[in-house]
Amino acid sequence: MQPTVRDRALADGLRAGQAAVDEGLLKATKSDVPFINEAARELTRTAGRRLRPLLVLLAARFGDPGAPGVVPAAVVVELTHLATHYHDGVRDEATVRRGAQHPDANWDNTVAVLIGDFLFARASHILADLGPQAVRLQAEAFRRQVTGQILETAGPRHGRDPVEHHLEVLAGRTGSLTAVSGRLGALASGADPSAVEALARYGERLGVASHLADEVATPTARRPTLPVLLLAERGGAGAAERTDPADPGDRAGRGEPGDLAGRAGRGDLADRAGRGDLADRELYELLTGPADRPGYAEALARLRTHPVLDRAREETARQADAARAALSTLPDCPARAALESLCEAVVRRADAIPPPGPGDPTAPSSSG
Repeated sequence: MQPTVRDRALADGLRAGQAAVDEGLLKATKSDVPFINEAARELTRTAGRRLRPLLVLLAARFGDPGAPGVVPAAVVVELTHLATHYHDGVRDEATVRRGAQHPDANWDNTVAVLIGDFLFARASHILADLGPQAVRLQAEAFRRQVTGQILETAGPRHGRDPVEHHLEVLAGRTGSLTAVSGRLGALASGADPSAVEALARYGERLGVASHLADEVATPTARRPTLPVLLLAERGGAGAAERTDPADPGDRAGRGEPGDLAGRAGRGDLADRAGRGDLADRELYELLTGPADRPGYAEALARLRTHPVLDRAREETARQADAARAALSTLPDCPARAALESLCEAVVRRADAIPPPGPGDPTAPSSSG
């Protein structure tokens, strides 16, 4: 995902910064072990499409973009993202991710985990040179990522709205690292503290919006996705009582993640899907069953035109709007315009749904 950049100086600066990040990634992943070097070569194939380093570089434009810590910070966040990508693939037991072959399709899970650990180690080594504040920030982001993964694995607690729970998971698993990308880029450049906070808020909301756009594009997966959760709700949550407003997990109406209008929410998803509209119940059961089950392809085609996708798009747009709003206190400049264009790009991606086909990927992932 790339921003729209109309300012030539900014475009040239971003290209130079991205080239420096690519070089830094190669340097950081070099090893005497040929197998690790092979993995490093894989990293270069996505050059120019990395969201998190891009956020670091754009955030640095609100200070000194040439400050010595900017490119290393961008390398750190990308190494961390790639490490979690390796680990997630093993946890999902997936061989295909977003339509591309996943590393553990060629290497066994143990090797994939160790490659992820190696990338984490290299990120930590670079962080040590950026100072204790950067180390603390990255550690906090990593804590939130792991917490999000634990929450996802455990599922929503009794009485918690599964959709609210899902958005909280995404804020931890995806939003935390995009948030720290904005924060580290601004800090490394010496930006004003208010800009640092604004860019962190922007990054978190953009990360959640971007993941939701992936879920709209590939709405079924081994993990829960927003369209399927909303389908379960339609299948039986209409008469369910709303989440208790006194519950800290209830964020409706307060502008926090998960403010989906008109959502009701208690009970186990399977029970809820069993009490509602019969057609939605059957569709839910088909989509949450094995992908080789008879009728699965037709169910996926039905989901592509189902009203739940419109609601998922609305939540994607709401998160993108919140990201854009976080930028309102920043100076009006080419970097801010580029950040705003990323919000627009996420919404466009959610609106552009490809028709289902035999090669449909089944595991959406965080973008970039």
